[in-house]
Formats: sequence, C-alpha cells, structure tokens
Amino acid sequence: MREFIVEADGGSRGNPGPAGYGAVVSDAATGETLAEAAEYLGVATNNVAEYRGLLAGLRAARELDPQAAVHVRMDSKLVIEQMTGRWKIKHPAMKPLAAEAARVFAPGRVTYEWIPRERNKHADRLANEAMDAGKRGEVWSPAASRAALDTPAARPATPGPSGPSGAAGAGADAGVRAAGTDVVSEGADAAAGAGADVRAAQAVATPRAGWAPADMGPPATFVLLRHGETPLTPQKRFSGSGGSDPSLSETGREQAERTAAALARRGTVQAVVASPLARTRETAGIVAARLGLDVSVEDGLRETDFGAWEGLTFGEVRERHPEDLNAWLSSPDAEPTGGGESFAATATRIAATRDKLIAAHAGRTVLLVTHVTPIKTLMRLALGAPPEALFRMELSAASLSAVAYYADGNASVRLFNDTSHLR
Repeated sequence: MREFIVEADGGSRGNPGPAGYGAVVSDAATGETLAEAAEYLGVATNNVAEYRGLLAGLRAARELDPQAAVHVRMDSKLVIEQMTGRWKIKHPAMKPLAAEAARVFAPGRVTYEWIPRERNKHADRLANEAMDAGKRGEVWSPAASRAALDTPAARPATPGPSGPSGAAGAGADAGVRAAGTDVVSEGADAAAGAGADVRAAQAVATPRAGWAPADMGPPATFVLLRHGETPLTPQKRFSGSGGSDPSLSETGREQAERTAAALARRGTVQAVVASPLARTRETAGIVAARLGLDVSVEDGLRETDFGAWEGLTFGEVRERHPEDLNAWLSSPDAEPTGGGESFAATATRIAATRDKLIAAHAGRTVLLVTHVTPIKTLMRLALGAPPEALFRMELSAASLSAVAYYADGNASVRLFNDTSHLR
C-alpha cells in the first residue's frame, strides 16, 4: 500500500479578506514531492482557506492512488482537532467542508497530526503564492506539478464587461416574468409580452467596456436573494412597499430554509442585509440564523411602491386603470395609479443604495435579501442594459443571483435566477 504525506495550509489577509490555500503531497518513504495545489479564493476566512487546502491535498492524493494511506500534517489546530473528532464543529460554514474532507478517502485511511508553522513552510509558501497571483489577476501554476487535481487552479476575480467573468463563488435558486416587482413579477406575464419596459437609471454611469487594465483587487460581491413566497406570490398580485406587507407562506419558509442550507454549504457569505419589509426580513432571519450572522436592514432595498395597484392582479389593473398601465409599460418615468413609485425613481434609489453598500463592504461577500425590482435593476445596471430589459428577465421566489463590483467601476454578473437549491 502506498503512503502519502499531505501538508496543507490556508490564509486570509484580513480574516475575512483576500484568501488562498496551498497543499503538497509527498511520498512518505522517499519524501519526494508528487503534487502541489494552490488556489486564490477571493474573500474568505482563515478557517475556510485552511479547510479548502486540506480538501485540495486529499483530492490530489486520491488522484495519485485512491487506495493509499494518507497522513495529514497542518499547523491549524482547529482543523486537526475537528477532523479527528476531538473538537466539535459548531460553525455552520465549517461542517460541510469537514464532511466533504472526510469523504475523500475511505474511513481509516487518513490520519492527522498538528505541526508547528515552521514545519509547514512548503504549503504556506504555496498559499501565499496563490494569494499574490490572485492579487495580480494571474492564475497560480506549480513549477513542477505531478498530478492533475480535480479542484480548479487559482481563479482570479475578473471584471465583468472589461474581461471574462468567473463562476459565482457564492461563489450560489415561482416565477416572475414581468416588470420588476413582486407583483408584476408574480403576475405580469402579460406585461412581458407587452414588450415595453421601464427603468431608468440613466442617473447611473455605465461601466466602461473593454479588455484593458482593470482593478483586479477583491471585489464587493453581492449575492442577491429574492425572498420566499408569500400568499400573494402564487396569485401573481402586485406586492410592493405600499401594500399589506405580507409575511412568508409555509412554502416561502421552506424555500428560505433550503436556501440557508445551500449558502451554509458554500460558506462564503460574510454579512446579511435585508429590505425592511416583512417577507425579506423573515427570509433573511432564517438564512442568517443558519450562517451564524446578524441581519442589518437597508431601507433602499425595499420594493417599488405600486400605489393603487397593490394587491391587484395584472388583469385587474388593466381593467381598472388601462391608460395608466399603458403609460407605465411605455415609460420608466410613469408612476402607478395613486402616486406609486416610477421605475426611474426606483433605479435612482437602487443605484444610490448599491454605491453605499459597495463602499461599506469592499472586498467582502454580502447577501442582500430583497425583491424582484431591486434585483432586476441591479442586474440591468451591471450589464448596461436599457430600461426595457426589466420585462425580459425571469426572477423566481427564493432565487439566487450575484454581481461583483470592482474598485475601477466595473461590474461582473456571476449568477442569475439560480433555483437549483430548491430542487
């Protein structure tokens, strides 16, 4: 039976901050280096980076020989004690990582040993090289890699319109097809067919396009979660910020629980911010409790106010206020009947809120629990799309989307309307 030594390390410059890991596999008998692995993770904590290093090392060893015996050496007391079962794993972000590491090899094939940092220099060097490469916008590659790993090499964050964009780190899920509101979203398929749309954020500068030099520093990444279903959602009724402020239905709470589990497995969210409305605060509370985080409320993330249309279906609005509806579908400056909020006004509000949150969370991954119109608006602005793009997006209840914002003004759409965690 072959025997391997796996040495792994991870680090975060800020904790949380720009993070990376390194791992090396060597032959236990000869000391020969057989494989190296390293990856820039974007923004993460030390503990997440250390667990990711462990996973990469174990997977590299498995590629070499799935029947081998493996001895892991790390200078992380936390990881070693948790993997041996001597310490209980309390943090929800650590549990799925530890469970995944335990599954790489059959039970009994892996042993663990804590070592001082000075004896873990090889893995530490690889982790720092990966972080340095990520900061420069480069991909780390080993000088003499001897094994193909099943984990990706370092993937630097890339600016959206000015360069190829990476997969969502959030890295990562009933229907809305209409204008960007819980209602219309929930009830205006007809509006989508109408073709006209709304939205104005002419007030927001469009990021410059192109491939040349961009800021490759860690972006502020917004994971955008639409709240779970309310009793109005399946009825496809307008439900903005000026209506009855419904809470989640039983289905909506189940959707929030499933979303919380998925985000806990990913372990990348560092803060949770919610709209002040009941359905978003309830959704955010369920997710935050699973992640061990608090919820802060941001008024700018509230849904559009649909005035006299609140609680009505799209068909009812067309029947009662046909002229106002046609105007609303034709111009982002038109307001719903009864002094509601225009999409142009919503766009201006969302753009200002976006800038405020980017400044407050530079380099971090933040979950924003909000509504149809705010999420579609953020997407439209990130893409530099015209107002009518709002009616061309489907956004489901409890879906996840993601946008990364860079210091040079570029934005990169990483994910849109992902509902895989609900299936």
